[in-house]
Amino acid sequence: MSASAFPLAFRRDGSALLGDRRARARAAIVVLVAALLATLIVAVGVGPAMLSPAQVARILLAGPNGDVAPLADTVIVWQIRLPRVLLGALIGASLATVGAMMQGLFRNPLADPGLIGVSSGAAFAAVATIVLSGTVLAPYAALMGIYALPVAAFVGSLAATLVIYRIGTHTGRSSVALMLLAGIALAALASAGTGFLIYISDDEQLRDLTFWNLGGLGGATWAKLMAGAPMMLLALLLSPFVSRGLNGIVLGEAEAFHLGIRVQALKRLTVVLVALATGAAVAVSGTIGFVGIVVPHLLRLRLGPDHRYLLPASALFGAILLLAADMVARTVVAPAELPIGIITAAIGAPVFLWILLRRRGVSEI
Repeated sequence: MSASAFPLAFRRDGSALLGDRRARARAAIVVLVAALLATLIVAVGVGPAMLSPAQVARILLAGPNGDVAPLADTVIVWQIRLPRVLLGALIGASLATVGAMMQGLFRNPLADPGLIGVSSGAAFAAVATIVLSGTVLAPYAALMGIYALPVAAFVGSLAATLVIYRIGTHTGRSSVALMLLAGIALAALASAGTGFLIYISDDEQLRDLTFWNLGGLGGATWAKLMAGAPMMLLALLLSPFVSRGLNGIVLGEAEAFHLGIRVQALKRLTVVLVALATGAAVAVSGTIGFVGIVVPHLLRLRLGPDHRYLLPASALFGAILLLAADMVARTVVAPAELPIGIITAAIGAPVFLWILLRRRGVSEI
């Protein structure tokens, strides 16, 4: 992959030399913060029992023991929908941020945890934990408690990320063709292992795994939120520390080194953050694809490639996109619920094809 996917040059402090869009990016982040707050309120009110934004705001301000609304509405907001909405926002933010970081690290806008097998590695580890937690992994499950699933998924995604990066990088240069092919092979291997585990699972595990594998927020609870949130929040909070390095590495690893960037440390930190966020997201929601490729790409077109703004904007827009997809999933086939992974795939696959067609003949993919 050439650096032409990110055509702007950067100053030593990481800011753009050409096409400076910092003012636009700052304004966009402010707008996205306001849009996310509005989306959170609306998303809590959407469902079989519809609540207006004003009702939701009153119930939230009154607290879980408030008496400003019927008890049923308070329970719906605080016990059912709020943990689901917060979990969805965290997952969307994490996947979009991870996509932006991977695209910066690999210097290619097509890098995405779902496409190159990172999510498959996390899914395999998560399914192994679910299926084997009553037998060979019982001591591990007892030791880790509610964190057994996210920690296992983190390890799976970390291993997949390291293998893909190792195969796709040679003499300091990343080959996207090698990376994608390695990702396809690794995803196939992980899928084979996942298929075997599903084959030996019992009926109850099989039903749970089928819906989990399609991606969804249907089983969101406060306990599940508490299990996955620390890892996703940690990755999101640490992501600004790699933004300047990712700006420099766009020019090439040798150029980034001469800019004073510790390239190897940057790679290690980025890989760990990618694994943390992807593993936790997959563990609590299953495989949700394309968020990590659609959001950063659309934002990069409008805001430019400066990761100091691209990363927070991706987090905000990713949260909004997943909450919107979840509202569609909850209402389009009501009273049943469509797996959210189907919605994101329906949106993301055409965008992915559009990116491919747009880049055809422009540079090597």
